[in-house]
Formats: sequence, structure tokens, C-alpha cells
Amino acid sequence: MEHKNKYWSGAHTKHRHMYHIVWIPKYRKRILEGNVAQRIEELLRECAEVNKWEIHELNIQVDHVHMLIQLIPSISVSKAVQIFKGGSSKKIREEFPELQEFLWGDSFWADGYFSETVGQVNISVIREYIKNQ
Repeated sequence: MEHKNKYWSGAHTKHRHMYHIVWIPKYRKRILEGNVAQRIEELLRECAEVNKWEIHELNIQVDHVHMLIQLIPSISVSKAVQIFKGGSSKKIREEFPELQEFLWGDSFWADGYFSETVGQVNISVIREYIKNQ
């Protein structure tokens, strides 16, 4: 599904809001692999679909998540990350209780995240970077 130049339309708008977002598990533990990584990918893709966002690239490394995502203008990046992290944290902690020994407290993910806007010129560079992590 190739949409790198796809603009979305609203009632009176035309837009393409693309972001490169990265976040890590609590304590940067190297636990994003196997069934855990697979389930996180499912949860993130499901979340994007429900919210009518589009994940253009997703790469889950053992200690961080990279995403290139297109959002609607009415949602802030911080709100989107909060929704992604909050929902997936709750499910992962329920479905993989064995991870409790690595994670104290109520969160699976560390606080915070990295984000940058992605323009037409650098989108292919970011795309390749995420693919080749």
C-alpha cells in the first residue's frame, strides 16, 4: 500500500500531516521481540485503523518502536502517542504477565517520545531509515 504522496481531504481542507515517532519500553528493556513485538504491531495497527490514521512504516526493535504515521489535523502528536502507548501498555501487561518482573509500576512504556515532522523532501529518507533499522 504505497501512499507516500497521498493528501487527505476534510470538509474544507486538504492535508498531509506526517510524523516520524520513536518511543521505548520502560528502562529501555530489550523485550520487544517474538510474540510481544508481534502483538504490539497488531495493537498499533488496530489503533491507527480505528482512529483513521495511517501507519506508513513501522519497525519494532528490541528496545524501541519507530513509526512513520499520517495523522488528521485535529489530533496532536502528543495525543496520538498517548493513545498508542496507553492502549498497548494495558493490553501487553494483561496478555504477558511474565513481563512484570522487568517492569515495576503501571506502565509498559517509558515516559516521553521523540517526534519530528516529515516533509515531502525527506520522506523517502525517513522511510528507508525506519525500514533498515
